[in-house]
Amino acid sequence: MVKSLQERYAPNNECFGCGPKNLKGLRIRSFVEGDEVVARWRPDDHHKAYEGMLNGGICGALLDCHGNWAAAYTLMERGGLPEPPCTVTAKFTVKLRRPTPMDQELTLRAHATEVLDDRVTVEATIEAEGVVTASCSGLFVAVREGHPAYHRW
Repeated sequence: MVKSLQERYAPNNECFGCGPKNLKGLRIRSFVEGDEVVARWRPDDHHKAYEGMLNGGICGALLDCHGNWAAAYTLMERGGLPEPPCTVTAKFTVKLRRPTPMDQELTLRAHATEVLDDRVTVEATIEAEGVVTASCSGLFVAVREGHPAYHRW
């Protein structure tokens, strides 16, 4: 089995959205595909807002964590680093474009739109059968020693 970015670089991460070690979390698995980072994820019944539709907060968590990994991967690649720096969300804006169905696998896509030293702006989407149901623009920043999240990965 091919390892996701999370499994390869942060196998002990307990983040609710992307931590491989959080058995009650969303456990997204992000992969580099060309010039974007892609994840495929299927909701469980307890993720619903109402019958058949995904909770908007879960949409936000998916986009936040997936975007964060796109940012970390971008900084790793740009810097020629052996592993991604630990990045955190500085800000993100989610647009819920239409209800996100729960009866199918969802596709998350993210790519960097701007890179400045230790920070990356990322655009991300959730798609259901090729239709964008939610989008996000986020700013993610690499943290340094002394920050509470520094060694979380």
